[in-house]
Amino acid sequence: MAAKGSQCLQFSVSIASERTVRKKDYSLQFPWRCREERFPILVYSSLQLRKDSAYRRSVAPKLSCFPQNREASVLESGTCPATFDETVILKNKSEEIETYLDGRCIYLVGMMASGKTTVGEILSKVLGYSFFDSDRLIELSVGGTTVDDIFKLHGESFFRDNETEELQKLSSMQRLVVSTGGGAVIRPINWRHMQKGISVWLDVPLEALARRITSVGTESRPLLHNESGDTYAKTFKHLCTLWEDRSEAYTNASARVSLESIAAKLGYKDVCNVTPTAVAIEALVQIEYLLKK
Repeated sequence: MAAKGSQCLQFSVSIASERTVRKKDYSLQFPWRCREERFPILVYSSLQLRKDSAYRRSVAPKLSCFPQNREASVLESGTCPATFDETVILKNKSEEIETYLDGRCIYLVGMMASGKTTVGEILSKVLGYSFFDSDRLIELSVGGTTVDDIFKLHGESFFRDNETEELQKLSSMQRLVVSTGGGAVIRPINWRHMQKGISVWLDVPLEALARRITSVGTESRPLLHNESGDTYAKTFKHLCTLWEDRSEAYTNASARVSLESIAAKLGYKDVCNVTPTAVAIEALVQIEYLLKK
């Protein structure tokens, strides 16, 4: 498919010159791929350089919280090196994938605080899709009661039943991006609903998740807000327990987006420096690879 402007992921300008090939049309071609487990990550494609703004510093917003402070700061960004404009890359990639996607819904799965809502909103806007957060839908179905209160008043089983009902409703629609709850993957019936579309696992290291959750507190996390003691240690311990129960289920996803892999490609030591837009771009790259098989 013909390239449309800047494509694929953002790239640091410090990439070793001996591994790049400058073509006569002023583009840089990066000829190799990085493969990881069962989900190949397309690292490079032809990136068109524009003379007016070949390299620009991408200033990513620092996301502090969502309305009513019910969501953690999920993908905080730090200082980034000069990169290609992520917004342009995201737009071009979404245009490339539109035909292959053909209206299929996208379901984002992953641990709590992995960035599903933030990345989901970005994807929905660039694709022209509607966005739904399954947790918010459950809250509305129970009269506006928060997830934390639903767990306290009715228990986890009641919450999971409502979660399955909402996913069933969403699965009958098209052109949606859905952010699912961290535990939605534990019920096989939920996967049957999500398999009508494309599921994408946002894979974030547990240490990073614990830092994100700790930075805003565990009050809105019903599975974490039950014990006293050091917040980070308590959070990390619970995340490890949840991971043992859910890690295998996450591998059922159609595609995987690894923040560790993105950070490595961009030269970041901390995955929290990876912007939500970079994650959204990688999600589109993975979906495109899946649909072109």
